[in-house]
Amino acid sequence: MASILFEQIEGVAKITFNRPESFNSFDREMAFRCQDLLDQCKEDESIRAVYITGNGKAFCAGQDIKFLLDPANADIGLDRIVPEHYNPIVMKIYNLPKPVICGVNGVAAGAGANIALVCDVTLATESASFIQAFSKIGLIPDSGGTYALPRLVGFQKAIALAMLGDKVSAQEAERLGMIYKYFSDESFEASAFAIAKKLSQMPTKALAYTKELFNRSLTNSFEEQLQLEGVYQALAGQSEDYKEGINAFVEKRKPVFKGK
Repeated sequence: MASILFEQIEGVAKITFNRPESFNSFDREMAFRCQDLLDQCKEDESIRAVYITGNGKAFCAGQDIKFLLDPANADIGLDRIVPEHYNPIVMKIYNLPKPVICGVNGVAAGAGANIALVCDVTLATESASFIQAFSKIGLIPDSGGTYALPRLVGFQKAIALAMLGDKVSAQEAERLGMIYKYFSDESFEASAFAIAKKLSQMPTKALAYTKELFNRSLTNSFEEQLQLEGVYQALAGQSEDYKEGINAFVEKRKPVFKGK
């Protein structure tokens, strides 16, 4: 059975974690498969948005502990798992010049929670939850957790969640700004994917510039950010999508964007 399922639905690439018997926790093969698929999504021009979700009761429980305990894997312990498994995954999501939408269908724990939080738009089912589970086994938050979480919910709340390992419900996650929105369990699948599809039909080149600008704003000064906005606005103004948007507005019709 494939550890990750992949399908393209019109302009949306759907990546589904598929180890439900292990709550979609990562082993080495799954981590490399995820990296390869993210690279494919970046290079394939027909893919205009990426939707990441899970199969079964969990989104992702983080690292498969059984994998760590297997003596055969002693030479690829934690000092190799973080830089070889999770850092490449979250960096590829962070730098992907297309919208990355995460549909959290159940519990998201450890690295699974932080992969969800580094995505551009994170959605959840009402019964989902988020847990910084690292402290429970004597570890620290990885997969970008110490970077993303305080920027989403504030320093005090983030460090408390990381130290205490509290379970955060989908409702609380939305209230805190940890995620964009949650949906009822019944409507989640259709509603979450509809947002991914909507984004795929938008001017995705401009969305890529927007993503880059927001990422750069985390380290830029205000003046530097204003200058960068000018650069990217000029680039956006040269795109085919901008011309289509203007023409559609004048002609009073719905624009057809191509991400070019």
